[in-house]
Amino acid sequence: MIIHDDSTERAAGNESGPAHPSLAPLSRAEAAHLVRLSLEAAADHALLARYDGGGALSLRLRSEVTESPPAEHFEAGLSNLARIVAGQRPDHWPRLVGEHFDRLAHTLRQGPPPRPADPSRELFQRLAAKDSLEPRMLCSAPEFVPGLLSVPATATDGTIAMYFDPLADLGLTWAEAESHGLRNLRSLTDTVAYAEYEGTQVAMISGSDFAASRALVLDTVLRESLHVENPQYGVLAAMPVRDLLLVHVITDLSVLPALGMMLNLAGRSHAIEPGPLSPWVYLVAADGWQLATRAADDPGLSPRFVALMHQLDEAS
Repeated sequence: MIIHDDSTERAAGNESGPAHPSLAPLSRAEAAHLVRLSLEAAADHALLARYDGGGALSLRLRSEVTESPPAEHFEAGLSNLARIVAGQRPDHWPRLVGEHFDRLAHTLRQGPPPRPADPSRELFQRLAAKDSLEPRMLCSAPEFVPGLLSVPATATDGTIAMYFDPLADLGLTWAEAESHGLRNLRSLTDTVAYAEYEGTQVAMISGSDFAASRALVLDTVLRESLHVENPQYGVLAAMPVRDLLLVHVITDLSVLPALGMMLNLAGRSHAIEPGPLSPWVYLVAADGWQLATRAADDPGLSPRFVALMHQLDEAS
């Protein structure tokens, strides 16, 4: 089981200088200030903290330092905290950092949330970025799209617990845990807003910490939130951060400006907001999820998207 604190505020972005390599979008000076505030907040919560120089603190409870054997340390990454404070007024940073360490200290002292008493009601399937997880977590979790795993999880007071070994943790097979998680994921309610550009619209799905994970039940999102059934040409979809899902229903050649808008929205959100997942935009059709663009080192439209453009052109 892995624990994440998912209490978030949206970040507005940083324009003050080159980004810190580990704590983007903060500049190096801003990152140094965040580290100082974090060390002070850790001390205020009776945590012994050491900055590792690479964007994380090594923490131990002060009361446990004299124990033998030594108490296990806890690695606390600051990357999401950097995204939370970015663009906020400097006088707001101490409060935001303090609230973050309130939750962190509580988790350290109380331990992880209890395992679900009723997994059939409490599990929700969740997307997790492979590059944010320890290698030992990756052995059995299935990939939804390259780089994103589909993992059963619970949410307790803003803390997300993900279960990478459901048989050992919950007494469930992967198939059983996934079945519960997807069913409960379908029960969530979306908040929908729209971005418009050159006469085309992109739906911005939010409303919960599992908004991006609703991509796993995209048919439900289309039917219940966007009121669309089985779109003829499919949709474009993106999951840039954990609390945002972008969707464009394809009807005609306006899909091209929609793709440009989605690439901008997804890229910016993925770069500056808490809980980054993927900057990519996907073409979702009856034959599955495929990238709408080529790889980062080979820019341009994917062959599948080009074929779709020809199909739409012929139909117009």
